[in-house]
Amino acid sequence: MDQQAAFEKFKECAVKVLGVTPDQVVPTARFAEDLDADSLDLVELVMALEDEFGVSVDESELEGVETVQQSFELITGKME
Repeated sequence: MDQQAAFEKFKECAVKVLGVTPDQVVPTARFAEDLDADSLDLVELVMALEDEFGVSVDESELEGVETVQQSFELITGKME
């Protein structure tokens, strides 16, 4: 799967779980500030992404992840 296709899948998950519009899910968007996501929203998003991409993310890996780009890189890095 190429990066563009992977990002589209990522975006679909974020739109469903966070209740935001697709145009809000851009690499520079910050979860708390730009997408109004709280910690529970982020846990739900991670679970959806794990299912969608067939990966497993440890809670400790999420520390410092604040943007869409950071989380996308975390997920796609596990697919390789």
